[in-house]
Amino acid sequence: MKFLLKLLSYPYRMAIYIRHWMFDCGLLKSEKFNIPIICVGNITVGGTGKTPTAEMILGYMQSYYRVALLSRGYGRRTKGYMEVSAKSSYRDVGDEPLQIKLKFPDALVVVCEKRAEAIHRIQQDHPEINLIIMDDGFQHRYVDARINVVIVDSTRPFYEDDYLPAGTLRDKIDSLYRAHYFIVTKCPTDMQPLQQRMWRKDLHKIAYQKVYFTRVIPTEPMALFPTERKLKYGDKVVVMSGIGNPKAFLAGVRRAFKVVARFIYPDHHIYSLEDVNEVAVALQQHPDAMLLTTEKDAVKLRRSNRVPAIIRERLFYQPVKLEFIEGSDDDFLGTLKNDLEGKVHLGDLTVGVKE
Repeated sequence: MKFLLKLLSYPYRMAIYIRHWMFDCGLLKSEKFNIPIICVGNITVGGTGKTPTAEMILGYMQSYYRVALLSRGYGRRTKGYMEVSAKSSYRDVGDEPLQIKLKFPDALVVVCEKRAEAIHRIQQDHPEINLIIMDDGFQHRYVDARINVVIVDSTRPFYEDDYLPAGTLRDKIDSLYRAHYFIVTKCPTDMQPLQQRMWRKDLHKIAYQKVYFTRVIPTEPMALFPTERKLKYGDKVVVMSGIGNPKAFLAGVRRAFKVVARFIYPDHHIYSLEDVNEVAVALQQHPDAMLLTTEKDAVKLRRSNRVPAIIRERLFYQPVKLEFIEGSDDDFLGTLKNDLEGKVHLGDLTVGVKE
C-alpha cells in the first residue's frame, strides 16, 4: 500500500512543478493589488495552525486597519463569492470562516474559491477595507500577496514528509523561498535552543526571513449551550474532534482532564445522526463525564437540531491561542505592522525569490 501511494505521489508532484513553472514563465499570471494583502498559508495539508494565526493577526490589525478576511471556505456546499454572517450555516460558508466571524463579528469575512475575483469584489463593494488577510492562499499564486506568513507544524517536519497522497506535502519545498515570515507551531514546552537553530537552518533561505516559535495554549473550556454543569480541572471527559491534526488538542486535554472515551473524526467532518448517537451512548455510560470538543467542531453543532439533551447539557468546547516561546525573533505582530507600513526593509519582497 505504501509503495502504491508513493507511486501515485509522482504525478501529483509533477503537476505541482508544471504549475509553478507556468507562473514563473508568465503563462499563468499573479495579480498585484493596491490594497495590502497578508497571506497566511502552508505547504502541507491539515492542522498546522493557520486559523489561530489568522485570528491572531486579525485581532491585532483591527485596531489599526479596516480588515477583511478572505478564505476559500473549504468543504462548503456552495460556490462563488459569499459574505459570512453570524447566522450563516457552516455547510454554506465552511467551518473555519464561520468560526472567525463568530469570534470577530465586526470583521468582513468572505469566502470565494477564486481569490483574485474576490479581492476585486471586496474593493468594489467595501471601499473602506484597507487590509486583506488571505487565509490558506500561499500555494494559490494567482494573488501576489504583499507579505506571506507560512505556518510549519513542528510535529510533522516538512523535510521528512512526502507529497500527496503518500504524505501531506501539497506544494514543493522550494516554495518556502517566497515566505517572509515562518511560524513554527505546536512546539514542545521544553524546546531547546539547538532545536530552534535546526529549524532556522532548514527554513532560512533569504536573509530577511524571520522565524517565530509558538505553542498552542488551551484556554478555559466554555459551554456551547446553556447548562448548570461545570467542567473543572481533573474532571472526566469524553473527547470529540474533527480537525486536521488533533495531537496537540488531545495532549492538552490529557494534561488537564481524565479522558474516558474519545471520538476522532477526519478534518472538516460533517457530524451525522449516527455520530451524535454514538457520542450520546458514551455519555450515558459515563454519567459523571462532560463532553469536550474543539472550537471548530462547536461551530458545526451550535445550531444542529440533531443534538440531544444529554449532549447539550454536557457539551464544552476549548478555544486555543498561540503563545510565542523564548527564542523567537522579536515582536511578530509589531514587526508585521511595520512591514505593512514600509518601516522595516524586507527587500523587494520578490527579488531573490528562487523556485
